[in-house]
Amino acid sequence: MANTSHRALRLLSLLGSGRRWSLRELAARLGVSERTVRRDIETLRALDYPIVTLHGPDGGYRLGAGRTLPPLLFDHDQALAVAVALQTAPSTMFGLGDDAARALVTLHQVMPPALRATMESLRLTRLQNYWEFPAPPIDPATLTAVGTAVRHRHILVTETLRPDGTRAVPGDPDHLPAHRIEPHHLVVWAARWYLVAYDLTDNEWRVSRVDRLHPRPTTQCFATRALPHPDLAHFVMSTHDRGDTPAVRQCTGTARLNLPAHIVARWAPGGSVVEHLDTEYCRLTLGAWSWAGILATFDTEITELHPLELVHACRRLTRRWAAVADTENLGPSHE
Repeated sequence: MANTSHRALRLLSLLGSGRRWSLRELAARLGVSERTVRRDIETLRALDYPIVTLHGPDGGYRLGAGRTLPPLLFDHDQALAVAVALQTAPSTMFGLGDDAARALVTLHQVMPPALRATMESLRLTRLQNYWEFPAPPIDPATLTAVGTAVRHRHILVTETLRPDGTRAVPGDPDHLPAHRIEPHHLVVWAARWYLVAYDLTDNEWRVSRVDRLHPRPTTQCFATRALPHPDLAHFVMSTHDRGDTPAVRQCTGTARLNLPAHIVARWAPGGSVVEHLDTEYCRLTLGAWSWAGILATFDTEITELHPLELVHACRRLTRRWAAVADTENLGPSHE
């Protein structure tokens, strides 16, 4: 009976994921025969869980509407995933670290003993290294307003904030007029939240940093548009004008690169800014823990280096690399 109950809960957990499952897939995941799965499905139906049978070549089973699953219906792997996720959640929202810690404590208190032991088996300390470029956290109210608009397909009226998060008022030299946008997708990349939206004011697609937006919700609906590129990730990563600002690091410099902006934008680390100059050149502003780290980011010709410390670092690296090139033990050139 214990095995049957555990298997039924596992089956309910799978069906509760929201996807369609074939009988063969369920049997494989549970490690039992298809006949046993059918019997367990009938057991759950007898307990008033609306498990729907889907007919046809792509048929299978899914959980229907009209029943709320127990909120803590986790199996062993899910409990471990929750423990890892809550302990490694990036601090991209104000107070998220404290909220994640409190959520982990709450789950520990109400988990069954076996699952509690699983979650407690992995306690870790997350450290930040010098190669990380953290972004400023987002106000949960802003993220909620944008996320709700994306979900319900409601137009947003947005103002662009200053890099320090303050609003410019009319009359300020950096004040920008409000724009009406159609918010289509939220994307998280390099610990930064981006909004893919169609700008109704300028009639073009834009990628914007969510923490740089001051949104005002509306109830006006819009129709879904085809994205300008079929690959959403490629579109976000190759868009250079997405509202990024330089991360605060020990060393920050700029250089003119012999590469187009969309290439540099895709591979530049978080916390960098790419400025389009023409079809072949762009300017990169980047922070790093050393001046040499800035120079070694892209393998291309660079000019117009600023500040002077970056130029001096270039000269030091030139001497070091020349010494390596003159080493007797250096193998044959592959150029």
